[in-house]
Amino acid sequence: MERVLTGLRAVAEPTRLRLLALCRENELTVSELTQILGQSQPRVSRHLKLLCDGGVLDRLREGNWVFYRLSRAPVHRTLGERLADLLPMDDPVLSRDRARLAEIKHERARLAVAYFDKNARQWNEIRRLHVADEQVEAEILRRVGPAPAQDLLDIGTGTGRMLEILGPRVTRAIGIDASREMLAVARVNLEAAALRNCSVRHADMYHLPFAAPQFDLVVIHQVLHYADRPQAVVAEAARILRPHGRLLIVDFAPHTLEVLRDEQAHRRLGFATQEIAGWLTEAGFAVEPTAQLPGDPLTVTIWSAVKPGLAPGVADGISDMPTASIERAVGATMVREYLS
Repeated sequence: MERVLTGLRAVAEPTRLRLLALCRENELTVSELTQILGQSQPRVSRHLKLLCDGGVLDRLREGNWVFYRLSRAPVHRTLGERLADLLPMDDPVLSRDRARLAEIKHERARLAVAYFDKNARQWNEIRRLHVADEQVEAEILRRVGPAPAQDLLDIGTGTGRMLEILGPRVTRAIGIDASREMLAVARVNLEAAALRNCSVRHADMYHLPFAAPQFDLVVIHQVLHYADRPQAVVAEAARILRPHGRLLIVDFAPHTLEVLRDEQAHRRLGFATQEIAGWLTEAGFAVEPTAQLPGDPLTVTIWSAVKPGLAPGVADGISDMPTASIERAVGATMVREYLS
């Protein structure tokens, strides 16, 4: 009850109610919110701090920018959504806020399209070299299955395409990318798809900003060939996956197109099936059969693996078993997480 009261006290002010309504469906910066509300930045920042302290909003730093959004915590998210639903749609102040928000979203979209158009040629050239995206996405959806996962992480989200196709099947989805320009494109695409359960953030795939396992599904789609330490990316995915969680890796089979290294910054010219399977095994995964989708000349390979969970009854007596015996039974990576 105390969390609800704290949240109610935080929003009990006209400006903070306006901020709640704006951040309910959009990730917005302080400067954008200042522009919409027509108030000074210090004043808006003070209201935002009170909303964050009350648990109603989340604060997310991205380089020099800070984004604000409705809290992902179940209690505060439900509270925020219900309060926002109570606000009258015909209120003149809120109507003006929505109009200004529409202008900002239009400008975001314009900048995103400009960046996408600038880079679309090289992406389209690569697409022509491999199997159609529709076939790859169909195989991904088949492996995920109809039963929804609770939490999804898309490493190297790019334009957010994996979030678009998998977002409707999960409760929460986060995409991370090192490119702020690509994140801008992804935000526009997610807004257009009305996927309110999806968000993106700037992050390093070698050091994911999550302290503990909290995802049921992790996707690494056409990313590893850019990585200088691809095995480390797989290990990070294992670290933040819950037991019984699934990892999907989509990348190219080995090829000889040096032009992709010279002109498209590919560090690796594809991966052998056994190479990635070895990394998955070393990270403690149970590897599933791979799928290969031949293209001309690039073949797309899809690896999937499951992070094992402790069998019933194992956890009860795990402290009394020799560590070497436990590792043989359930995997060294999981044991280290359990005993830590």
